[in-house]
Amino acid sequence: MQILGCAIGSHLEHVPQNQAPRSTSSAANLTLTSSVEGKESYSTKSSEPSSNLVSGTTTPKPELVVIEEDDLTVTVTPGTHCKRQGCSVKFVSDAENRQGDGPGTVCTYHPRPPIFHEGSKGYFCCKRRVLEFDEFLKIGGCTHGRHLFAPKSNPLATQEFTDCRIDHYQTPANVHVSIFAKQVDKERSTVIFESEKISIDLYLPAGKRFKRSLDLFGKIDPDTSSFKVLGTKVELNLKKSDGRSWTVLEKTAQDLGGFQLTFGVGGRTGTIGGKEIIVDPSNQPQPKSQ
Repeated sequence: MQILGCAIGSHLEHVPQNQAPRSTSSAANLTLTSSVEGKESYSTKSSEPSSNLVSGTTTPKPELVVIEEDDLTVTVTPGTHCKRQGCSVKFVSDAENRQGDGPGTVCTYHPRPPIFHEGSKGYFCCKRRVLEFDEFLKIGGCTHGRHLFAPKSNPLATQEFTDCRIDHYQTPANVHVSIFAKQVDKERSTVIFESEKISIDLYLPAGKRFKRSLDLFGKIDPDTSSFKVLGTKVELNLKKSDGRSWTVLEKTAQDLGGFQLTFGVGGRTGTIGGKEIIVDPSNQPQPKSQ
């Protein structure tokens, strides 16, 4: 209060209307304390936010979650799993799982996509988090609704195409390809084998999709080639038409020279390679001449 002013001007009896009054929040929050020696000191305390500041804040709008509906006109094969996340119910019949309001029609699921952050696994719609992937698959749903066995086609729905890591190794008779994608929809996903090409179309959770065609380096037998969907990846078993070694998985316009790759034993990280070294007939050791 004893600090002298730093500007010179005329006195004012009233605050002008076009000038807002100075804030006195700092002075209003000063607390006077007296010490034993009789010295006075002032301190400030954090004040509660004023009502006009609270009313001025805007709360974020909740994210719009589109709930897919089951197409009751589509025939469902018995044993088909419900498409909703967190629901493990298998389809028995329309009367049991799709018609009426019986207990078999109730679906307990997660309406929002999963979250994986720094080893923690869970869903955006609920608070539970686990570390192990097996425990993540056991997290029960947090929302009740109807089952989804045959989703209705929505022309306005947008799909997000994503990329997946592809790894491979070979033996004299086969080429083994691993596509690292979690929770692939077995019923909707397809892998089409041709003699020199494979077409991959995988449906993933949260509306994501992986679609890619591979022009193979060598020819395969489409009838004996196969694939299987696992929890964390899709494995392709390509049957070679001949026993020659593949230099690469896909064809390339680049001249790779006259060399051939040896058959893999371990492959890259995550692959399941051969346990023993395999040599094709052209590289077998020749018997010593007498």
